[in-house]
Amino acid sequence: REGGVEMELHSLPPEKLWDALKVTACVLGTSLLTFTALANTVSWNMQNLWDALGHFWQTTWLKLYYLFEGKEWTIFFLGAALVPSLAFWCFNGILMVADVTGKPTFITRYRIQLGKNDPVDTKKLRQAIYTVLCNQFFISFPMLVLMFYVMKWWGNTFSKELPTFRWFLVELTEHRNRTLLLAHLPLLYKHIHKKHHEWTAPIGVVSIYAHPVEHILSNTLPVMTGPMIMGSHIVSIAAWFSLALITTSISHCGYHLPFLPSPEFHDFHHLKFNQCYGVLGVLDYLHGTDTVFRQTKAYERHRVLLSFTPLSESIPEAPKRAE
Repeated sequence: REGGVEMELHSLPPEKLWDALKVTACVLGTSLLTFTALANTVSWNMQNLWDALGHFWQTTWLKLYYLFEGKEWTIFFLGAALVPSLAFWCFNGILMVADVTGKPTFITRYRIQLGKNDPVDTKKLRQAIYTVLCNQFFISFPMLVLMFYVMKWWGNTFSKELPTFRWFLVELTEHRNRTLLLAHLPLLYKHIHKKHHEWTAPIGVVSIYAHPVEHILSNTLPVMTGPMIMGSHIVSIAAWFSLALITTSISHCGYHLPFLPSPEFHDFHHLKFNQCYGVLGVLDYLHGTDTVFRQTKAYERHRVLLSFTPLSESIPEAPKRAE
């Protein structure tokens, strides 16, 4: 519908709600049992590995710390801005080469929407890059200045002692909040979120191609909130920001690459824009916003690819009927 997306809010049938609750309870229960069984073993082994490498990492961190003479702003800028930005642009730089040139084929053969962005519209790509750079330089970086003073107040962000491995994991498992469903309300969609949906076949760099308001409320602030609440070490912040940027780039990249999280769910959201709003999919099931997705081959392909055969080949689209 022109001008936005109209979402229907309807009451769920009791049997569907009960089914969803059972599925959710089963998934959460199984996950909890599995986590309980494996957590101590994995954590113990990883802690031993971390301890074995601890001297190396601690020595490296101290060298970096003294190299910059303990200047907290310089260290913060490197960890919170430069390192994540390099991770984002290096990862997406490789993908953009494939988007523009169609090579290397060991990337492009995993394209999700066949025939789309093959090659990508370079004019549209330049506009996306320009918007992303503006978001980073004029929104993200100024917000990091404010974050710096919050972290400075905590007092342990620039500690000479690195966090333990277990605490490092606790910090990295902080989940960013999602405002995606809210962004699709007609008024907000028309004036704010529609910009992000100009790409119905997304590419990696489009992950932070957004209206300035959305970039603040959805892309930047949720990612910054966790470290500010927990008083994270700058090393943890650098790792978390980099991981957040890489994972959102994967979900937008347009390629279902081997051994990486499946982008099929969010790619379908860009294709249809009124389906697949969430991350885990439970709320989409409850509200019926994944019904179309579940009827497609994309739903069958929505899993981690554990081989080098593209899922578009092993699970191809059904041949179109002759008219």
